[in-house]
Amino acid sequence: MKNWFKLISWVAVIMTGALLIYGIHDMPAWGDPDSPANAHVSPRYILEATEKTATPNIVSAVLADYRGYDTLGETTVIFTAAISCLFLLRRRGGKK
Repeated sequence: MKNWFKLISWVAVIMTGALLIYGIHDMPAWGDPDSPANAHVSPRYILEATEKTATPNIVSAVLADYRGYDTLGETTVIFTAAISCLFLLRRRGGKK
C-alpha cells in the first residue's frame, strides 16, 4: 500500500511539472518590451496614476488604489490567520 502511494505521488509531481513546463512556452521572453504588461499596463499606470488616484507617489497609487482589492484580500487572510492563532494559543482562565 505504501509503495502505491509513493508511485501515485511521483506521477502527480511529474505531471504537474510537465504541465508547468508546457505552460511557460506561451510566456513572453524575459524583459520583452513588446509584452502585454510592458506595452499596455505599465504605460497606463505611469501616465495616469497620479492624475486618477490623487496620490503623489506612483508606487503607492498602484498598491493602494489599483491593487486595493488584492491587498484587502491578503490583509483579510493574514488577519483571519492571526485571530485563529490567538484563539488556538490563548490560555483559558481557570485554576492555577
